Amino acid sequence: MSMESPASIPTPHTLIAGSDGSWAIRSIRPVVGASLPRAPRLQFLQGQGPIPPSAVWALSGVTSHVRYMTEHEQRAVSRVQAALGRPEATCAALIPIRKSPEWWALAQDQRREIMQERSRHFAVGMEYLPAIARRLIHCRDYGGEFDFLTWFEYAPEHEAAFEELVDRLRATPEWAYVDREVDVRMTR
Repeated sequence: MSMESPASIPTPHTLIAGSDGSWAIRSIRPVVGASLPRAPRLQFLQGQGPIPPSAVWALSGVTSHVRYMTEHEQRAVSRVQAALGRPEATCAALIPIRKSPEWWALAQDQRREIMQERSRHFAVGMEYLPAIARRLIHCRDYGGEFDFLTWFEYAPEHEAAFEELVDRLRATPEWAYVDREVDVRMTR
């Protein structure tokens, strides 16, 4: 779901897997391509800083300006998108994704047509707001191994809805262009 805040400015984020962090990692599962190494905990930092030597892996990127959304879609999201860090949202998922060279060879209007008109990415995502909060972190232009880090938070009673959301998105034409995806599940 491309649902950054309409007023977003580039803000760095770092996700560090290792022995420390407020999130306990329940599972790390490759969906397409190679997985990430196992680790017991994850720390989600707004900002950049030194990666501790004990880190098993670290992923970084920035939240940035909105892409592929119309003004109407941006306003609709801002009315219902929940904030991260809600006390009841004790479940989280980190889904790093890399899209194929074929995806990036398409013009932006072609990518939007696949995402929004054919795959209904925005419309599907809207059905799960505000129960599932999310943040999209861009990595492609920063030399990372993924193009996007998608972070979701939700209450335990919305876990089935979250599973339905990711299953629906993975069944769309857009996902034919995903050549690496890892699914990391956590609790706080």
